[in-house]
Amino acid sequence: MIRRRRSPISRPAMAPTAAASSARIRWRWAYVLSSIVAVLALLASLAGLLADGVYGDVASTAQMLRGYDLVTLVLILPALVLSQLSASRGSDRAQLVWVGMLAYLSYNYAYYVFGVPFSDLFLLHAAVFSSSLFALVLTVSALDAEGIAAGFSPRTPRRIVGAVLGLLAAALGGIWVYASIRFITTRELPVGSALVESDAVVQLGLALDLTVLVPAYALAAVLLWRRVASGYVLATVLLIAGTLHQVSYMVALLFQSTAGVPGAVAFDPFEPVIAAFYLAATVAMMVAAGPRQQHNAPGRSADAQRHTEQAALP
Repeated sequence: MIRRRRSPISRPAMAPTAAASSARIRWRWAYVLSSIVAVLALLASLAGLLADGVYGDVASTAQMLRGYDLVTLVLILPALVLSQLSASRGSDRAQLVWVGMLAYLSYNYAYYVFGVPFSDLFLLHAAVFSSSLFALVLTVSALDAEGIAAGFSPRTPRRIVGAVLGLLAAALGGIWVYASIRFITTRELPVGSALVESDAVVQLGLALDLTVLVPAYALAAVLLWRRVASGYVLATVLLIAGTLHQVSYMVALLFQSTAGVPGAVAFDPFEPVIAAFYLAATVAMMVAAGPRQQHNAPGRSADAQRHTEQAALP
């Protein structure tokens, strides 16, 4: 008996349904894990601010992390929760902010886990760091970069923003590479920012910047310059997180100076310029990003329209 072969063209009919189902699963778990991150970060920041001696005996490090805790409590967590709620309704801007908050927490809590001596809050900090990192990976994997990029205005100043990111990568990388080479010849340890930092914190900052931030800034600059969809997403997320890092830095300076840490200063004269670059580029990208609840607007790509259905909570 001759069996009629099934046409291969008929098989992909299930693909869109399967893809949508997979995206819904990823989004559901991203929301769950991100909610866990919010609860853990809330507990960690409250403990750091209210409990004494949880960050060891090094006053400079303790006050720096307490400054970070305040920013997490007042800015990061509200933004994380609100962006999740807006993202569940299909807002592209909210999804970018959401990922930016997770990127900030992943980077920042590396200091709590790797930059300070073992403490009573180690397990909690480790949980925040790990859950933030995996929530970031899961959320990014669920994003429709093509759909989000399609929502950006044609007038997006991508070349200017790309140049800012390239400048930040070159400046940050150049400073740390010079400091590392100088150590080889003079044996003088690299000096960090205006914050009073231990050698362990300085080395951790150097490592994170050279292995994470500098390559990420450079890659985002190139992708954005070449109009690659993922470049719009990566650039916006990095700028959001970077702007908040500048806020944390300024708050940490105030915490150290108020606590009377030897050598602490309340103001870094270079910071306004650096923060202005971050803020201006962030505002430019967020303004150019697709408006909320406009996924079915005329001219919107099919991928972008499908994105709303995939991103919304089931």
